[in-house]
Amino acid sequence: MDKVANKAKYRKRVVDSLIERYLKIFGAICIEGPKWCGKTWTSSYHANSEFLVGDPSGNFSNRLFAEMEPYTVLEGDTPRLIDEWQEVPSLWDATRAFVDNKAEKGQIILTGSSTPQEKGILHSGTGRIKSIRMNTMSLYESGDSSGVISLKDLCEQKFQSRLLEKVSLEKLAYLIVRGGWPGNIDVDVNECGEIANGYMENVLKMDLRKLDKDADYNEQKAKLILKSLARNESTTVSNQSILNDIIENDTESISKNTLVKYLNALNRMFLFNNQEPFSPNIRSSLRVKQMKKRHFADPAMACAMLKLTPQKMLNDLNTFGFLFEGMVERDLSIYAQAINGKLFHYQDYKGNEIDAVIELEDGNWCAIEIKLGLSKAEEGAKNLMKVCEDIVNNGGKAPLIKCVIYGVGNMAYQNSDGVYVFPITALKD
Repeated sequence: MDKVANKAKYRKRVVDSLIERYLKIFGAICIEGPKWCGKTWTSSYHANSEFLVGDPSGNFSNRLFAEMEPYTVLEGDTPRLIDEWQEVPSLWDATRAFVDNKAEKGQIILTGSSTPQEKGILHSGTGRIKSIRMNTMSLYESGDSSGVISLKDLCEQKFQSRLLEKVSLEKLAYLIVRGGWPGNIDVDVNECGEIANGYMENVLKMDLRKLDKDADYNEQKAKLILKSLARNESTTVSNQSILNDIIENDTESISKNTLVKYLNALNRMFLFNNQEPFSPNIRSSLRVKQMKKRHFADPAMACAMLKLTPQKMLNDLNTFGFLFEGMVERDLSIYAQAINGKLFHYQDYKGNEIDAVIELEDGNWCAIEIKLGLSKAEEGAKNLMKVCEDIVNNGGKAPLIKCVIYGVGNMAYQNSDGVYVFPITALKD
């Protein structure tokens, strides 16, 4: 059959370089992420043959064949794509054995939009299968960032001040509600939220029930949890606060154990992309809060749960700010991954906070503050200087670079304290 991806029409993704790198290192890779984010297209672009487990043709004969002969379906020109492998969990162990037997690199590309129950997998795949998280499109990938400023270049102290085209608050609201799904990037402003709305409806009505055949997930309980998470997007809200939020805003209550059960299930569908807490020095006397910052994989998911349109967002700038932060941190996680970095946040018991921290492979780190408008950039820069100074005074390592990333404005510059200031619509990996 014809390949899924048409190479002539393929839109490049930041994760492409990682895929090419890891195919040279590992026998197999597994590309994971939320549905519709482009995993199949990207994997097909890098593959020379493919097997689609979920293909409905022949009364889903591919799935039946994979269940009967999991090892056989791995045979083909390499790299060979096995799409939606989690529908037949035995394919994981078959891939591990296949890779061991062949003893060659770049044999298999697995993709999955959920993870099966661990009891269905006998071996972790450590050393054989490298997992790669893929997300919805960043603004650079969707063509909504000029990319004139590179995160990699910033880390090498390469920067040029410049005037840029100003992005309006209305455009930012559209970009947040639209999200980064490849099939939605050219949609009209009046219809931009429909993909996210449909996505979350499918999660509640279909996907959650299909995740575990033996589990009894309740649609209403899942909806309450997702609504609370949407109200708390880009915050370090605790599980107890989520429970309190549900009780305050809805008539039905949920137990702690039930909340954890549902959060784990939703996380297995890659609905979340939370930021772990960062400590610049594990021996520092400065106590660091160990609270993760909550994020949906795409802020458009939060918009869908809150029934937000671009116009509604413009009438609530406080909510707008949190969702804008979510969009920026989505992009930063994608760009950081491309340079072998990881996204964190910083918060300590003295009230110091840094919105985003990127830890690099060599142990250096980048401190980033996020503001909705350029008018607040210098305020963010002063806070960044204060917090970083406090970290250093308490035995921590100073950041490699300090940045303020904003939404509305038209300037990219380095201020007198050495802080880089620029809009998210100018950034790339």
